[in-house]
Amino acid sequence: MFACRGGSPSRWISAGSHCQRSTAGRESVATVTTTVTPTIESHQRRIDDIEWLRAVAVLGVVVHHAQGNLFNWNPAWLGNLLGHLDMWSGVDIFFAISGFVIARSLLPKLQVCQSELGAASRQVGAFWIARAFRLLPSAWLWLALILIGAWQFNRLGAFGSVHTNAMAALAGIFQVANFRFADAFANYPYGASFAYWSLSLEEQFYLALPLVALLLRRHVAWLLVLLIIVQAILPRTLLTMSLRTDALAWGVLLALTSRLPIFDRLEPRWLHGRRWLQRAITLLLVVAIAAVSARESLTIGHRVSLIAVLAAILVWLAAYNHDFLSGLDGPIKRIMIWTGQRSYAIYLIHVPAFFFIRECWFRLIGTPPQGGLIPTAVFAIAAGALIALLAEFNFRMVERPLRRVGRRVANRIAKPSADMA
Repeated sequence: MFACRGGSPSRWISAGSHCQRSTAGRESVATVTTTVTPTIESHQRRIDDIEWLRAVAVLGVVVHHAQGNLFNWNPAWLGNLLGHLDMWSGVDIFFAISGFVIARSLLPKLQVCQSELGAASRQVGAFWIARAFRLLPSAWLWLALILIGAWQFNRLGAFGSVHTNAMAALAGIFQVANFRFADAFANYPYGASFAYWSLSLEEQFYLALPLVALLLRRHVAWLLVLLIIVQAILPRTLLTMSLRTDALAWGVLLALTSRLPIFDRLEPRWLHGRRWLQRAITLLLVVAIAAVSARESLTIGHRVSLIAVLAAILVWLAAYNHDFLSGLDGPIKRIMIWTGQRSYAIYLIHVPAFFFIRECWFRLIGTPPQGGLIPTAVFAIAAGALIALLAEFNFRMVERPLRRVGRRVANRIAKPSADMA
């Protein structure tokens, strides 16, 4: 799951060298197969800056969605904050991270295997299996729990109707939630799983990337550049916003660049040892993304493209694995790393958790909250505690065990069969 620092050509080639056939006979082929067969998402050292960046992204999205979903009375202070600093663009940071991490792990394996259809097919299949075990169980679990909430715990009606959520669940299962989101926006209720639109877009990316990489081979970078340029030119409609891939493309381009000598030459070595400068640059970039995302910045031209560029810069700094973003060890860093590791669960859980808290208040108090300091404090504390508890449960009981199962299955698929020896 996490890319590790270092990009020497020999290291990248060894990741997929089992795809190369040997003419020295069955014994030598078997030796190569058993010694350098790659594993899926294993033996990779965690990049703390990537986890820190995931935490920033998901916390920003949670705060953005709190307006109207948790605090349904729309408190003025939150409206003023989001008017000047908003982080719906946390999903674009996620896109840039996904593009980089996935491409840096997958593309070298495909490059080595591209001349052998069978070997390449195994790598693609192994990749898809690993992603399915990593993402789908948690996503489907929370779709089911949202349906149960709409059916059995919905006197207030915050979850929406069962039919609406059933249609949303189908869109999430079949990975077309982004299309439904574009169609539903301001036209009809989407349901409590509206955040799944970005997950569907990422799943579409996971399906397309290996196929496009095998088809275009060394020319894939040109397609990515074209995607970025076209999206910068086209108007950002509801549909194009739900299909935006420029941050994903930037992430893949970063992964491709990380294999070249220029990546090491571009490392900002002047940041080493200057913690105050690291914090200042990190804060500047995050605040810049939040400011460009705010309602007050609607008049900024090409602002979504600018957000993608700023997100890519953050991922570029994180990719060197020198703690340029996360800084010194301490309780804040540990909390952010914990949050980043559970960011997928937090993203899935936070909206239904908001609705659950509102329903609990309604059943206990008898009336919907009308605002004020006490409801705001109670809702904020309850939401934070509930999301953290459920995210930890999901991470330990669903994500991590099934990720290991998926990794084992994927490794068996990626390994050449005995008939090839």
